[in-house]
Amino acid sequence: MTSLINVLRTGISRYWGVILVLGIWQLWVSVTGVNAIVMPRPLDVLRDLVGNPSVYLHNGGQTLGLAVAGLAAGMALGTLIAAVAWFSRLLSGMLVPLAMIFSSIPVVALIPVIARILGYNLTTVFAIIVIISFFPAFVFTSAGLRALPRGSEDLFHVLGANKMSKFLHLVLPAAVPNWMIALRLAAPSAILSAMVAEFLMGQSGLGYLFRQSAGDFDTERAFGTSVVATMISVISFTLSLQAERRVSARWR
Repeated sequence: MTSLINVLRTGISRYWGVILVLGIWQLWVSVTGVNAIVMPRPLDVLRDLVGNPSVYLHNGGQTLGLAVAGLAAGMALGTLIAAVAWFSRLLSGMLVPLAMIFSSIPVVALIPVIARILGYNLTTVFAIIVIISFFPAFVFTSAGLRALPRGSEDLFHVLGANKMSKFLHLVLPAAVPNWMIALRLAAPSAILSAMVAEFLMGQSGLGYLFRQSAGDFDTERAFGTSVVATMISVISFTLSLQAERRVSARWR
């Protein structure tokens, strides 16, 4: 009982701002009597979340699984291309400008093009997540590969290390903190990009559930979908931030 009270006290002290907003929202909707189609009450959204867990778990699990797989593939691809660019100045001069130009294209504009190539299915959703995750990994890893400790290159030169040995024992470890920053930035974006792709062309997942609910004027479920997506994004960002801090502390 004491531990439960402590948890409640901690939650209220940390998230009192969110609780205040929800309270004002509930009071405003109740007093004004605004139609639930326009603005549902927070308690109705909570009731739908608690009463239909299988709907949210099924669609949220798909979105999360696609986001994690796409994030892993995008991070791996970005790291690989950054490493290839480090070995070759010619490739670096070609890949870096292309990556910068490609990263400036809005994801909404990419989806129809990729869908025409891969089809209107989960493969396209996965490809979108890979592309969105690729750019942070490539940019930050490339920067990390060039940010070597002062004097370290001279030491490896004196020791007669070849380029591969220098890359494996000096350059690649030096890029790890930057790689963790890329992971922190890409993790929430992977969830968002998965939802956008599912919203535009998916047949399941949180994005599709939001589109279907909004089309049916089921605003409680649409808001519930947004709550689940927000929670997944916050959790992914928090986990990646903790991982980044641990790695950075070890690399100091």
